[in-house]
Amino acid sequence: MRIALGADHGGFPLKGEIAEQLRREGRQVVDLGAHQYDGADDYPDFARAVAEAVAGGSAERGIVICGSGVGASIAANKIRGARAGLCHDTYSARQAVEHDDMNVLCLGARVIGPAVAAELVRVFLGAQFSGEDRHLRRLRKVLSFEAPG
Repeated sequence: MRIALGADHGGFPLKGEIAEQLRREGRQVVDLGAHQYDGADDYPDFARAVAEAVAGGSAERGIVICGSGVGASIAANKIRGARAGLCHDTYSARQAVEHDDMNVLCLGARVIGPAVAAELVRVFLGAQFSGEDRHLRRLRKVLSFEAPG
């Protein structure tokens, strides 16, 4: 599974740890930056890059990390085809994929520590959309919001 990964300065240290975890698990990491710490960088740049990679099909899932995770989630959800969610507990990380077909996980590095982040990533990547009728019906309604006009 190809995973697009991005973080601003607030998530930069945690991004390195998550990238290592993913590689140890045999996952292909598409590192979309930041590639060095820059305290003046902006989360929307990395959220957009990750969301576009997932929506465009060059990655199957994405992970964006900023200080709180909120800004990354807001920005990633502006990209058609990205369904980003801020998760700081395993129930939400699993349920959002199973019920809502979430494809971008947003994390707040100033909110959770590396051990919790590692578990959230494992749960997120291990979950699959259920495809149940009620979930498909709801997903279609959400996707209709992206339709032009």
